[in-house]
Amino acid sequence: MNVVISGSGLFTPEQSISNDELVAAFNTYVERHNQAHQAEIDAGTREPLQPSSSEFIVKASGIHSRYVIDKKGVLDPEIMAPRLPERPDDELSILAEIGAKAARQALEQAGRRADEVDLVIVACSNLQRAYPAIAIEIQQELGCQGFGYDMNVACSSATFGIGTAADAIRSGSATRALVINPEICSGHLEFRDRDCHFIFGDVATAVLLEREDACQTDGAFRLLGTHFKTRFSNNIRNNFGFLNRTAPEARDNRDKLFRQEGRKVFKELLPMVTSTIDEHLEKAGFAASDVKRFWLHQANLTMNLFAAKKLLGREPSAEEVPIVLDRYANTSSAGSIIAFHLHSADLQSGERGLLSSFGAGYSVGSILLEKV
Repeated sequence: MNVVISGSGLFTPEQSISNDELVAAFNTYVERHNQAHQAEIDAGTREPLQPSSSEFIVKASGIHSRYVIDKKGVLDPEIMAPRLPERPDDELSILAEIGAKAARQALEQAGRRADEVDLVIVACSNLQRAYPAIAIEIQQELGCQGFGYDMNVACSSATFGIGTAADAIRSGSATRALVINPEICSGHLEFRDRDCHFIFGDVATAVLLEREDACQTDGAFRLLGTHFKTRFSNNIRNNFGFLNRTAPEARDNRDKLFRQEGRKVFKELLPMVTSTIDEHLEKAGFAASDVKRFWLHQANLTMNLFAAKKLLGREPSAEEVPIVLDRYANTSSAGSIIAFHLHSADLQSGERGLLSSFGAGYSVGSILLEKV
């Protein structure tokens, strides 16, 4: 039985922050911090914080701007974090709200009603609560049937979710599935850390999967195969969780937000990414040259171009490896789906593309697709 992605959706927040705006807020914070601790800095007992720059950000990541749910809080040097008021339990949660917006687009593109869907998977890197599942909340909001659940494989969540949904359809436990990736990454980013204050943005994506013989729209993508790999590493980590309240003395420490060892990640994760994709293509009987487009995880421009060059054995073209992180930044699990959503319609029937995500875990997900 063939399974296809028959629709995709993208919710983009209205507010955007340029590098220049972000740097201005960060440098104001740095100046105030250094002034407040001038005596310790002069005594040599504290290192001064270093300013950031737009040039540094572009060189380190390729990012020029990012979309966020709340711009005001992030750019306030006294806050340096989004401010998203808690909602009452009888009001739609913010993750469900943005996820449902992306899902409605995917349904519209696929020509399907929500009540024709019987599986909803919310696959993202950060969930705003433990339970009830955001997926079940979206299921109710949209009017989907069947069942839903949340899953987290960090930046690889979307591809792992697609693979899980496809397996459910093949097994007969679901007929149609929405895989939704609401990512408010600004909520777990330390905007006061020069090494990472520029990395993340907010967004939500969604795809609809169903049997190919039931698909009723043009432009669907057939899943030719999936391949996944994980290996434990502490080099990308976030220790925030419900057990933090049991150790209140460390509850607000730096490790309760995103942190990474960037050089180690580059050195260790990239070989894992390229070898996983190579294994997948070999198993499917294809070479990298048989793939028209690579929709890669949008974390870092250098990483993406390096991975594509290693796979292809040459410099990739902009058409082969579309980049969206320049204006969206790293949106965790949603990044490769944004690239797919915005850069897939031009492929012709029979042309192949590869959707891949990678990140904390370590984890790598690879989905081989063919335009129907």
